[in-house]
Amino acid sequence: MKIAAVETFLLEHKLARPAGPASVMNTMRRTLLVRIATDDGLVGWGETAPLAGVRETIETAYAPLLVGRDPLGIGRSWRTRWLAPFESGLATGAIDIALHDLVGQALGVPVHQLYGGAKRSRVPVYASAAYHEGLHPAEVWPAETRDLVARGFRAIKLRMGRYDPRSELDALAAVRADLPADVKLMVDAWGSYTLSTALMVGRELQELGLTFYEEPLPQFGYRGYDQLAAQLDIAVAGGEMLQNRQAFKELFDRRAVDIVQPDACLCGGIREVLFVAELAELYGIQCIPHSWSGAILNAASIHIASLISEPTLMPGIGTPMVEFDVTENPFASGLLKTPLPLVDGCFEVPDTPGLGLDLNIDVIRALEVSPRR
Repeated sequence: MKIAAVETFLLEHKLARPAGPASVMNTMRRTLLVRIATDDGLVGWGETAPLAGVRETIETAYAPLLVGRDPLGIGRSWRTRWLAPFESGLATGAIDIALHDLVGQALGVPVHQLYGGAKRSRVPVYASAAYHEGLHPAEVWPAETRDLVARGFRAIKLRMGRYDPRSELDALAAVRADLPADVKLMVDAWGSYTLSTALMVGRELQELGLTFYEEPLPQFGYRGYDQLAAQLDIAVAGGEMLQNRQAFKELFDRRAVDIVQPDACLCGGIREVLFVAELAELYGIQCIPHSWSGAILNAASIHIASLISEPTLMPGIGTPMVEFDVTENPFASGLLKTPLPLVDGCFEVPDTPGLGLDLNIDVIRALEVSPRR
């Protein structure tokens, strides 16, 4: 068996209403898919963020290293030590996910079985929401969170940092009081605060009993996070922007986060996230993978979360969760022929070969921009 082709698909969708994190209102959603096909008809799919140069790196640097190779021996041929300092975590992530999907299918086992098998048959899910242009959270959060609970979610992450902290904290307190006590609530401030404001907000969040406080300071270098984490009782989460294991180790050495959030399509793929998770365990830092893209990354993240160890000897206390984008996102909701079923606030871990995807190719073609074939 040999790899016959490596193809990329740039997908784009115009949002009905701009939405996003604190400082960005996206009018479009975009993602980049990678398809690796073998000469005997097997196909593996990967996904990543289509930042400048990523598609070109995949097509001009990595594809030539892959075509003609046996995917079962690919580890010896495409990630070399001389290339490593120049790697793009985003390009590598997409290829790595697709290769895992392909190898799992070739061996007839789900991806998690490549690492000894899942530690759990279900993984908890948290709904990941966003701002809507022109609407203050107080206008949106009450109905939105009640609807998410009605849909079966037992954990919800809201965005903070776009409006005056006092007004958002008051709205958040009302939401927390309205939700069932067993529904976890988290916030993502997306680099919006100075250290002093982040400390003030964090102290109020911990009084409200929130589960974690994600990236309130600017993410470049994650400076100040060690001071923030040391002065708060609420868990500080971060690390989604990091692209390599060396950067994660530096974050851990500084005790800059309590929860690390590696993203498989940004930091080099499935095995890299699993490495980061094991490294984090040595530091006593919990790992909850980040996933804000489409169905392929969601599937990869489910396999990853099924493999991460419980953070303590007490099962169910801090079990790794999977993030699920509940905003307008056809890449998550439309690419699968059968949507992922939510059962008791969890996703079932696939037991079919590879990632377990049943992709709707017609939807991919309909959303594709500038086909190159």
